[in-house]
Amino acid sequence: MLDLLLQHLAGKTRQPWTAFHFVTPLVAHAAAILTDAGITEPVALVGFSMGGGEVARFLSRHGTQRVTKAVLISSVVPYMARTDDNPDGVPQATFDEMTAGMKKDREHFFKGFFKDFYGVGALSSPVSEEVLMNSWRQTMMAGLRPTLAAAKAFATTDFRPDLKSFTVPTLVIHGTADKTVPIGATGRVVAKQVPGAQIIEYDGSAHGLFATDKERLIDDLLTFLKGDRAEQGADQRSAIPLTQQA
Repeated sequence: MLDLLLQHLAGKTRQPWTAFHFVTPLVAHAAAILTDAGITEPVALVGFSMGGGEVARFLSRHGTQRVTKAVLISSVVPYMARTDDNPDGVPQATFDEMTAGMKKDREHFFKGFFKDFYGVGALSSPVSEEVLMNSWRQTMMAGLRPTLAAAKAFATTDFRPDLKSFTVPTLVIHGTADKTVPIGATGRVVAKQVPGAQIIEYDGSAHGLFATDKERLIDDLLTFLKGDRAEQGADQRSAIPLTQQA
């Protein structure tokens, strides 16, 4: 399944002037994919970063009749912004600086952004220079307005009311060194507040786990998803990764 958010950032879907939020078009596209593909059996929803928000809103808008399991990888759920009732969140000043950087020189901003995204430092690089270049290239294919709108949704959407919709088996996977989506405000909160949720913390890993910890991530996903098949006997379930990019 194609990465919905990456399609938006890469300009592979239409780029409307408005409506870049987690109900339209993001979740609407997720539901449409299932319908257009004729998929009627229950599926597992896997969401990375902003895609975790798609999973949350899919569950709260469409219920769990079509969903067997939920997986949140480096996810923004439940709430990124620091407020009086969310003291572990990210300060608004951080988001303001990101917005200013994108407006001033987004080419330069995203070169630095992806270093944090993948945990690239002066002495170590979990990914190649080509991975950094490709991520930057795809981002540059987007218009500035949808990029800013997606960043605003990333920073300000409150998914705390959606947590009650996580009534299916839920797995949280998150890196402890994630600077893009800090684990203390997101993954660990979900693990505490969603009954029965499992959490796997990748010690020292940054945000882009699909590239930095690819083999481990695949193994953890398959273990979780195969457990569903084992419990259901011959009932085969499908995994639908909704998004892979912040």
